[in-house]
Amino acid sequence: MIRATCDALPVPVPPDLNGRPRDSQTHDRLAADIPALGLIETGGLAPAAPLALPLGVAAWNLERCLFPEASAAHVADCDLWLLSEMDNGMARTAQRHTTAEMAAALGGQHAYVVEYLELGLGAPIERDFCTDDHNARGFHGNALIARGALHAPFALRLFGHRQWFADPEQPRLGERVALGARIETEAGPFLAVSTHLESAASPAHRAAQIEGLIAALDHEFPHMPVLIGGDLNTGNHAGGDWRAEPLFDIARAAGFSVHGGPENQPTTRAWLLTRFPDRVMKLDWFLARGMRLGPVEIRPACGPDGTPLSDHDAIVTRIEALEAAPA
Repeated sequence: MIRATCDALPVPVPPDLNGRPRDSQTHDRLAADIPALGLIETGGLAPAAPLALPLGVAAWNLERCLFPEASAAHVADCDLWLLSEMDNGMARTAQRHTTAEMAAALGGQHAYVVEYLELGLGAPIERDFCTDDHNARGFHGNALIARGALHAPFALRLFGHRQWFADPEQPRLGERVALGARIETEAGPFLAVSTHLESAASPAHRAAQIEGLIAALDHEFPHMPVLIGGDLNTGNHAGGDWRAEPLFDIARAAGFSVHGGPENQPTTRAWLLTRFPDRVMKLDWFLARGMRLGPVEIRPACGPDGTPLSDHDAIVTRIEALEAAPA
């Protein structure tokens, strides 16, 4: 588990991939030379006082986060934000640190972990948005933002096969990741965990990822109430149906309730970077244990002028109360 923190992630020196095999062993040797893959960046200011319940929470895959300020405004009624696919120093998002900019707009503290070091400029469609011919840092990751303090942040790399390292269009170092922290409330503490499961994989792969995440949380934080939120990529495979994903049964067996808003309402949409108007999926969820949640709203990811802000809608709920976690 990653626990080391820093004020700013060190700028990496991307490796030269020419002539190197694209296998897991090579990936892991190269990744070991990138310090940023083993650190959590923290920053921003927030009141130290415990947060009051009910507490508004948003989980949102922002697919690069082209519009940090507009995205922040879209979910500004919340107190805690679980974010994924957040760029930091990528040419396609004007080299911006999108998490830090959203945190500044929201008046919160942030934690950020690198999911992938991007070794190129991204998918072909993303290159149309590039402001430079290089990435200043090349980070793409998960984030937490809170109006209160993020205590003892931690991160865990999930089960995977390093398949993105061999991708011809988007070679990457890293693996899917979960990022968490302890949140203090007037009713006691809970863990907030932002995660992002693998899209280019089978349901069994995602089941192994959620099973490993829950096992790690149970080992490190026994009996602590937990809220996991993010893009679980449910049904995101050939012929996929989110209802058939075994990860839900695994979560329920571990005492988690599953919250995804209206059953027949998808959470994806076409937008600037993902132009598939006929592809709609239900990918985004909250998994809760030791707490009571209110209804989940699937909030359309469109700004005031109708401009889409992501290929995912935000899911928004409230933590109404904390309960005794199962022993």
